[in-house]
Amino acid sequence: MNRTGGLLLALVLAGCAAGAPAGSGPSSAVPIRIAAAADLRYALDELIASWKAADSRRAARATYGSSGNFVAQIKSGAPFDVFFSADAAYPRELETAGLAEPGSTRIYGIGQLVVWVRADSPVDVESRGLAALLDPAVRSVAIANPEHAPYGRAAVAAMKAARIYEELESRLVLGENVSQAAQFVETGNADAGVFALSLALAAPLRAQGRYAIVPIETYPRLEQGALVLGTAINPAEARAFLDFVLGPEGRPVLDRYGFLRSPS
Repeated sequence: MNRTGGLLLALVLAGCAAGAPAGSGPSSAVPIRIAAAADLRYALDELIASWKAADSRRAARATYGSSGNFVAQIKSGAPFDVFFSADAAYPRELETAGLAEPGSTRIYGIGQLVVWVRADSPVDVESRGLAALLDPAVRSVAIANPEHAPYGRAAVAAMKAARIYEELESRLVLGENVSQAAQFVETGNADAGVFALSLALAAPLRAQGRYAIVPIETYPRLEQGALVLGTAINPAEARAFLDFVLGPEGRPVLDRYGFLRSPS
């Protein structure tokens, strides 16, 4: 595990050590502990708020990061109840390792990539798409680290499909996760970024920039999955939360943030 992943695991373990008091009963809102891919930050925050509003006895808290790092943390004993991954292969891997409920992976959406620039940028992403990254005004391009972030791997694949990766490789700025990659562009630490549509549609970035959706056929499908982990304190409640997210109340939120419905 890398240093960042180790620090996050330590914080998670410390937080859970100070968790629910002894003797907590059904009326005590013991939080569902959620590990979630960073592209879900705004959609899941909204879903958690709706989940709590529907029943005051409910509680949930989410930790956001890269899916690959979370897998390493969970294998090292990080006590989460639910895992939302930007790559459904990761939950399936945890099932195989005996760290989750067998056969419990559920596909919650297909992620999409965008190429994004700030509103004051001279770069015409709307008409040029990924090719706009070759504009002389683009000196740096932010993506999530492809070593452990599915959106980073997808960004690299899309650039290779467009035959621009070799030219851009030396200009890439790697974020620890897709949310940090977006932050690099938002704050001016990169001139452009290739990251999740869900972040571009969220309020913090929606009014601050312009984007073009990267053709979905140019990168491996970002099939995203969630499951209940073996460390779940209340597996039934964890399953109920997943039902809520994928049900008639939660599904429209995922739609609004650009997560496509799985055809399967």
